[in-house]
Amino acid sequence: MSGSSFPMPAPAPLAYVVGIDIGMESCMMCGLTMEKRQVIKPSPFANKAEGFTSLFERLERLGASPDQILVGLEATSRYGENLYHALLKRGYRVCLLHPAQMHAFAQQRGLRAKTDQVDATTIARALLSGEARFGYVPTEQVAIYRELVRLQQQLSEDVVRYKNEIHALLVVLFPEFTQVFADPTRPTALAFLKRYPSAQAVAQAEVGVLSQVLHELSPKHYGRQTAERLLDIARKSISSGVAISARSTSLRILCDQLEHTQANLKQLQQEIETLLDQDPKAKGVLLIPEFGVMTVAVLRAELGDLDRFARMDQVVAYVGMDRASSSRVANGLGRPNSPNGEVAVCAASCIWQHYEASGWPIPPLEPIITASLIAE
Repeated sequence: MSGSSFPMPAPAPLAYVVGIDIGMESCMMCGLTMEKRQVIKPSPFANKAEGFTSLFERLERLGASPDQILVGLEATSRYGENLYHALLKRGYRVCLLHPAQMHAFAQQRGLRAKTDQVDATTIARALLSGEARFGYVPTEQVAIYRELVRLQQQLSEDVVRYKNEIHALLVVLFPEFTQVFADPTRPTALAFLKRYPSAQAVAQAEVGVLSQVLHELSPKHYGRQTAERLLDIARKSISSGVAISARSTSLRILCDQLEHTQANLKQLQQEIETLLDQDPKAKGVLLIPEFGVMTVAVLRAELGDLDRFARMDQVVAYVGMDRASSSRVANGLGRPNSPNGEVAVCAASCIWQHYEASGWPIPPLEPIITASLIAE
């Protein structure tokens, strides 16, 4: 029989609201009736299994079914994820609240004295006010994108830092090295520097040994001629030789760190490409010539499903680039300081900028965006 023959029952009327302020190690809870009477005074519980058990025992003592209790959590990255899903599994209604929304609510009412007890009470009062907006909870697929893309961004920044530090150390260890290896952070140069991290180390080596090492590292490009060149410039180097042992150790470690980080980046890139290849919501966007693989991955990671937004200013507010509009324009959808936020906004703008005059939804892009990026 068709499922339409059985209409969904109306949700049970709420009996209580519970505000929970999340911390890495501990949380604070506060419970109110629908008439704003406090039934659970601000109380701490541990952000671990024993604490969850204590929380559920307190909620059960209220005497209402889980679907009659609305629990509000302020979004705190990963710290509240386990509790959020534990509450859902028990059947409680859960509202994820954006910190900027809570800050604006408290400021309007003069409530913001920053303590965990006040925050838990503020969250509960916001739930009763009718002004709270349910925050966006990413799907499993979007959560995977976020983990991979944000780690990729972090490792990319690490690569830049390691390269800069290697260049800086070579200024005092072997400033002439770039006369032979224009880029000292290329694989062959890195491998050579791990064996000979200073001009002094090269100058003390025999040309035959250097030639053999270079041949092993890159037989098609380097050999005896390169070894002779390195030996010559090393013996004439202006390197000061100060703290040479410590600096050589630092250079070896940095070279090793760079190699490992680049290898991990390559693995991440492959995982992201595989994820995009299996994602029907991304296939259409990948056809847009201006977009590369990582741009599309950032879109999926930072914006999630685009049908949640009606205008570009809501996208800007969501990623937190416009603090003033995050609660006013995005209606609680926003996230301040979104990693890769600028990239997400620029990519979204590139999609929509030619069609804003036609309003939303954008008919010319519907086959790409609606069918490919956000369709279930």
